[in-house]
Amino acid sequence: MNGVTGRMGMNQHLIRSICAIRKDGGVVLKNGRRVMPDPILVGRNLDKVARLAKAHGIDRYTDDLDAALKNKDDTLFFDAATTQARAGLLKKAMAAGKDIYCEKPTAEKLSVAMDLVKAAKKYKVKHGVVQDKLFLPGLQKIKMLIDSGFFGEILSVRGEFGYWVFEGDWQQAQRPSWNYRYKDGGGIILDMLCHWRYVLDNLFGEVESVSCLGATHIKKRWDENGKPYKADADDAAYATFQLKSGVIAQINSSWTTRVRRDDLVTFHVDGTLGSAVAGLTSCRTQARVNTPKPVWNPDVPQTIDFFDTWQEVPDNQIYTNGFRAQWEMYIRHLVDNEPFKWTLLEGAKGVQLAEAGLKSWKERRWIDLPELKA
Repeated sequence: MNGVTGRMGMNQHLIRSICAIRKDGGVVLKNGRRVMPDPILVGRNLDKVARLAKAHGIDRYTDDLDAALKNKDDTLFFDAATTQARAGLLKKAMAAGKDIYCEKPTAEKLSVAMDLVKAAKKYKVKHGVVQDKLFLPGLQKIKMLIDSGFFGEILSVRGEFGYWVFEGDWQQAQRPSWNYRYKDGGGIILDMLCHWRYVLDNLFGEVESVSCLGATHIKKRWDENGKPYKADADDAAYATFQLKSGVIAQINSSWTTRVRRDDLVTFHVDGTLGSAVAGLTSCRTQARVNTPKPVWNPDVPQTIDFFDTWQEVPDNQIYTNGFRAQWEMYIRHLVDNEPFKWTLLEGAKGVQLAEAGLKSWKERRWIDLPELKA
């Protein structure tokens, strides 16, 4: 496990996924047997990696990746470090015969992401990319509504993602400073359009084209040491997507917005028979037969409480942490050869959309997405 000293790698992949799986006795296979992950933590700062390992009962850690890759008993390489270093690390691991699983984006450029697809084929290794938002309870409820035919014909999807990330002067920023520097791989378009690709593709229809406007709203921030720096990477993106299904999707992504909605991310789906609004965990619906009849009259105060006209979708099942759920699926894929569709090619599709979004912004036009093939 490389790069798990960072916020996402530590909290979601190490603590809430691998450590939780180990605590519960491993991943259960079809035949009832269990697979117990035995991680070795790898990082450049040995003291930091050692503290993390000891805090969570992990015996093995090192700052020597090359030596770790030589151990034939460790068959899987996982990476959650920086996007800029990811492609090189994955290729090195594949050359060493390791199956791979990694965070996204898989690369900064589509050409590099597709090179990884070719490398995996060359070295005949299994590969997977984290697509965590598909496993959010809110979006799983949306999937259930789609499968049940609740929406009828889906017309449109509107997504709102983001929150105010403090500049770092008055209050410490909630995100690392590299997110806001282009030279370090920052930018919300590269970060978030990779997510929106797999969400849209898997739930509403394959993305056909994109129109995206980016912005760098906050141009000066302060880093982890309290030093000011120029924030030149995009911190907001306003994108519209045309899907092959005919659905129109609009998603705003911003680290410069103050939240007044149900959650840090919401998806509003409108269909001919009903609508739904999902957050990270909750989902509310309004059917055609229960839709109120608003009347436009700016001279009279609104009499309808529009928030009160929606019905909560109940939690009729236990939802596992989304990162852990996909980890367990991937481990079953490795050991039992169970199907796993979220491969490096799916990861490359996310990079393709991000690259197209940046091009759309630069050239101020719609960009079509050609089909990618392994």
